[in-house]
Amino acid sequence: MAKVFQFFKESRAELKKVVWPTRADVLSSIKVVIISTFIVAIILGLLDLGFSELFRLILK
Repeated sequence: MAKVFQFFKESRAELKKVVWPTRADVLSSIKVVIISTFIVAIILGLLDLGFSELFRLILK
């Protein structure tokens, strides 16, 4: 049981050392992720459309 308390005590001490990001940093990162996701989705959608048309032409 003492090891459990020791674990939580050490965990808390380690969490105090963590440098947490600011709200502005988090929002900036979220914007980058959302924009990147949309760009990748558009690229994959265009590739899918292109390959679909290519296969449709080939299989006619």
